[in-house]
Amino acid sequence: MIRKIPVFLDLLLVLTVAMIAPNLHAFRFGNPRNQKAATSGTSRQVSSSLQGVWSGAFFSRYSNTSGFTMTVVINPDSNGHLVGDSSLNSNCLKGAKLQVTVTGSKVVLAGSDQEGDSLTVHGTLDSTGSLMQASYILNGSASGRCETDDGTGNLSKR
Repeated sequence: MIRKIPVFLDLLLVLTVAMIAPNLHAFRFGNPRNQKAATSGTSRQVSSSLQGVWSGAFFSRYSNTSGFTMTVVINPDSNGHLVGDSSLNSNCLKGAKLQVTVTGSKVVLAGSDQEGDSLTVHGTLDSTGSLMQASYILNGSASGRCETDDGTGNLSKR
């Protein structure tokens, strides 16, 4: 007998691997205490330019699912890592605490709300560093409010 895994579990597994894999590479091949020293000057400049308030609209790829707006305030935490406090007008997700990862002009915002609903935003900064074109994956099934959703949008720095 073949057992089928629901699609949202497959997506959850992919998200988990995508969030953990970059950290495993850094842990295995680099000294985590020296990661800041290995970071290029360009990445540090992009990281510091990400600090501040970003806001924008996101639209689902599904016609029967409403889009949402999001505002993210990005600042360094006590360890110097960028984190974002988000507020959303979404039925599927409350404000989420987001970890911010920067690689060149690529930015990933990933985290969850208190109910366990998660959001991952993959963005690319434009040449001015003030507009991020992005795609998102939202999993609101932990709270039972929604299932998995994905789409695209933009965040602009205010």
